[in-house]
Amino acid sequence: MRLFPIPFLSLLPLSSAAGPPAPQHIFTNPSTSTSEFKIPTSYESAILARRILHLTPLGTLSTIFPSYHHAFSQPSPSISSLERRPAGLEGMPIGLMDYIADCESTGDPTILAINIATSFKNVASGSNISLSINWTPPYPPKTRIKSAKNTFEYSAANLPRFSLLGYLEKISPKEVEAKDIGSCFTKVHQDAKYWLPGNKVHESEWVRLVVEEVYWIGGFGDRAYIGWIPVDKWRNVTSQEWEGVRLPGEKKGWREWGADIFGQWEL
Repeated sequence: MRLFPIPFLSLLPLSSAAGPPAPQHIFTNPSTSTSEFKIPTSYESAILARRILHLTPLGTLSTIFPSYHHAFSQPSPSISSLERRPAGLEGMPIGLMDYIADCESTGDPTILAINIATSFKNVASGSNISLSINWTPPYPPKTRIKSAKNTFEYSAANLPRFSLLGYLEKISPKEVEAKDIGSCFTKVHQDAKYWLPGNKVHESEWVRLVVEEVYWIGGFGDRAYIGWIPVDKWRNVTSQEWEGVRLPGEKKGWREWGADIFGQWEL
């Protein structure tokens, strides 16, 4: 059984001199002839997603609880925790936050796997895994989407997110040294130095999430791409490309209803 992300509503409008109308399409991408906005291509969306991966230190790992029989058949130091698990969770998905880093050029996220953690125990027992990432801007918008009550600094539904589906693969000691994985990861997560491989607290190891599928929601379908991004496009994005674009809210003064990030693209 494979894990697939559940698409949620999002808004990432493209700029328009007259100002964008209310969204007309939610989960479908209309033809460009019927849209007032340039719909980003799947490759343009891949560039944005790769930038989000590089700038975002946290993600949600989703796995599935194994059966008791399968779990107990695996050698594990954490059997006691399985014994305390509530009944009826077999086959149930669970999503948990974890640290991630972009330490390789392939687009495969780097993860410091703590073997006692639920996500990694589930994978060890045969679960599939996916990683969901959403973009959180560092600055609030200058102009807001009008609503009866603006409770938050910005609309979370107005921002892009995506899910990576794949499998965990151990990073060999030679690769860890050659790519300086430890320094890359602790530069993003300084507190992770306390549970690096070889620590005295928890058994841990370096792994990568090998990306097999990418599902992207860039916004309403009349102005943003929604759908699967071919994995070859995901991997073909260069650092020069994702360094050359900007996401909503990276700089001060952005407009929630506007996204000028595509204005200078020549892809």
